[in-house]
Amino acid sequence: MEIKAADVAKLRRMTGAGMMDCKNALVEANGDYDRAQEIIREKGKLVAAKRADRETTEGNVIAKITADKRTGIIVGIGCETDFVSKNQEFQNIANSIAEVAINKLPADAEALKMLTAGDETVEGIITQQTGKTGEKHQLCYYSQIKGEYVSGYIHMTGKLASVVAFNKIFDAEAAKDIAMQVAAMNPVSVSEHDCPQAIKERELKIGREKAIMEGKPENIVELIAEGNLNKFYKDSTLLNQSFIKDAKQSVADYIKSVDSEVKVLGFIRFSLSD
Repeated sequence: MEIKAADVAKLRRMTGAGMMDCKNALVEANGDYDRAQEIIREKGKLVAAKRADRETTEGNVIAKITADKRTGIIVGIGCETDFVSKNQEFQNIANSIAEVAINKLPADAEALKMLTAGDETVEGIITQQTGKTGEKHQLCYYSQIKGEYVSGYIHMTGKLASVVAFNKIFDAEAAKDIAMQVAAMNPVSVSEHDCPQAIKERELKIGREKAIMEGKPENIVELIAEGNLNKFYKDSTLLNQSFIKDAKQSVADYIKSVDSEVKVLGFIRFSLSD
């Protein structure tokens, strides 16, 4: 049957697919719009399968906070190239998925994929974009955190974001400073008290091996290992790190100077380049 340009344009508006893809789908579907849409979706799935092993180191990472400031989320939508990540359509899709996440607060990434944005599931939208652009798209990260007050930060590159939860309402600018600290310095934990045991053991082992290699007396090897661990805490745990806006004080001291009752409950951070 004859496929008119107006029919192709209509399907393009419905699906966002390329003109030739729309024409071919309509030809295959004998002009049936519903079947043509299915064909375009199927093509997206085929392209997605072919590119499943590709890396998605480009994309958008978005942090959002609920209106009551008590829950924060981070969503990362990945693609293969910077060219695609800077495309307005890609950015709109990433933001629409982040909106779904902050409004519905799904338990995990798999639950988010099943939620709908408009007439399509999040997973379906991502698959369609893979078919449309010819490069892999994926939901590469989703997590949420709760507290009495939550603040977030998105780096200007759009590829890194952090969210921090506090035990009480906190000064907005100071809270954002802490979220920026998390983004910039990538701490492993809030403090030495919640540092994972595996990391502690690793740092102690490094300290012991270094002491032995330097020929230190056996009776002080453990002291040196503990010293190495304490240095690690100072460099790599949030409250012990030097504050990025004033290296003369720790993050803990900075928070205390603003509000002595505020405690950091936790944080989440994601970067496409990590």
